[in-house]
Amino acid sequence: MEKQNVVINIAGSDYTIITEEEPAYVEALAEALDKDIMEIVAANRRLSMTQAAILVALDYADKAAKESESADNMRNQIKEYLEDSARYKMEAEVARRDVERLQKELKNAKSQSF
Repeated sequence: MEKQNVVINIAGSDYTIITEEEPAYVEALAEALDKDIMEIVAANRRLSMTQAAILVALDYADKAAKESESADNMRNQIKEYLEDSARYKMEAEVARRDVERLQKELKNAKSQSF
């Protein structure tokens, strides 16, 4: 995708963003950020826009770190499941061969007893 300029407004200031993302996506991010900043400012009028933006950034960083940790845990679980699956598949193949061998032995034993 081609880079394009997207003008967004956060906390009363306009910013021109150069991005490959869809403008609607960038605008939605800006709206969410603006909403979060304004909620913090409304809750505590003594905070400056910069302080509110830092608090929102800290909250976003916390969420991103937790989501990343969660994703890592899921990847590890999936890896373990795949390893278990491969082990069980191998065990099933060994068991299948044992069954075939025992069936042959049984057939041979039956034919020798008659």
